[in-house]
Amino acid sequence: MMTESIKLKSTRASKILNILSNEYPDAGCHLDYNNPFELLISTLLAAQCTDERVNTVMVPLFKKYKTPNDFLNLKPAELEHELRSINFYRNKTKSVLNCCAALVNEHNSEVPKTMGELTKLAGVGRKTANVVLGNCFGEPAIMTDTHLNRVSQRLGLTDNDKPEKIEMDLKEIIPDKMQVQYSHVIGQHGRSVCKAKKPLCNECVVCELCPSCNNFN
Repeated sequence: MMTESIKLKSTRASKILNILSNEYPDAGCHLDYNNPFELLISTLLAAQCTDERVNTVMVPLFKKYKTPNDFLNLKPAELEHELRSINFYRNKTKSVLNCCAALVNEHNSEVPKTMGELTKLAGVGRKTANVVLGNCFGEPAIMTDTHLNRVSQRLGLTDNDKPEKIEMDLKEIIPDKMQVQYSHVIGQHGRSVCKAKKPLCNECVVCELCPSCNNFN
């Protein structure tokens, strides 16, 4: 089988994106937030935990604690208690408090708007930074969650399995202005149809553009 050129892969990705954008016109971020700070903290907490669980915990919590300083006024044990139903809550408590301290001490309590500054914050990697940059600041961003990674691999748009390499592969074929939308619709497709254990290939609207279609039957 001939290797697909970047140009052809980009053309196919564009067709996939157009179809899935029509299929999921309301696709967006699954974390509930009102501002960049809330999204930053919720995304940090969502690592190895469901968005639904994080929303259940954080939506009421953000009504009580609205700023980095509010969180820093909590004792670690108090915040641990609030986050106890979130996976790895003890380590995440430390990351949240360290992140808030950096926001207060280095950024005047504001969430920074660059990849370099965001990834210097405790607990914040490229995935979390991209979620904030793409959803809050309108920057080009590939959000490499488990759904995007899996679906992009099955679609043959990347051969890599490491998130940073997947991100770079997709940035090469997805135009800057479409990267956030790609992340949202591919993520939604992964949740709804291209599921981890048993993808619903017979229901997939991009089956004809997918080299993996019907390989799971």
